[in-house]
Amino acid sequence: MDKYDIKKARKAWYGAPVGAFVRLDMPAMDYYMIDGAGDPNTAAEYAAAVEALYAASYTLKFMSKADLRRDYVVPPLEGLWWADDLSDFVARRKDRWRWTMMIVVPEFVGRAMAEAAIAKAQEKKGLAALSRLRYERLEEGPVVQTLHVGSYDDEGPVLKRLHEEFLPAQSLVPTGHHHEIYLSDPRKTAAAKLKTILRQPVRVG
Repeated sequence: MDKYDIKKARKAWYGAPVGAFVRLDMPAMDYYMIDGAGDPNTAAEYAAAVEALYAASYTLKFMSKADLRRDYVVPPLEGLWWADDLSDFVARRKDRWRWTMMIVVPEFVGRAMAEAAIAKAQEKKGLAALSRLRYERLEEGPVVQTLHVGSYDDEGPVLKRLHEEFLPAQSLVPTGHHHEIYLSDPRKTAAAKLKTILRQPVRVG
């Protein structure tokens, strides 16, 4: 049985040059999503949210393999990030951040199986955060993205250049939330080697 890997099948979505920005048109994509707030490094709510996402995603993977005869690599963790006061986000006051953590649901699965997997994971794992998990479609459309290599806390200069130089030069205006795709496992990767896609939905200004 071939194992589908969305990172390899859709390389443009999960890749970009370091130090340069590329424009893409993203199709609507289905996700498991869970919302929360607080510092991702210390908030218990964040850890519980990520645990719930993976519990549902791996349950869905095994259901797909058994019922659809289609196996796949669980896609990487992603996050939408913002703050009610933008200065809190820019200044890295993480305790005031808001977020939606996400993992892609493969397009060949469908809503019914995806929602059944949440219920099955809840029955098996009993995680309270699974009750807040949802299946939802994200429509970003035009985006600009780059690959950041290094600590999450070193993203600031890249984002500053994106918003203050690249977007104005291209007559683009940001829309939607800052989007990150985590290509590395921070538990196993040194901070200096972490690979993260930084994505910003945009429109022509």
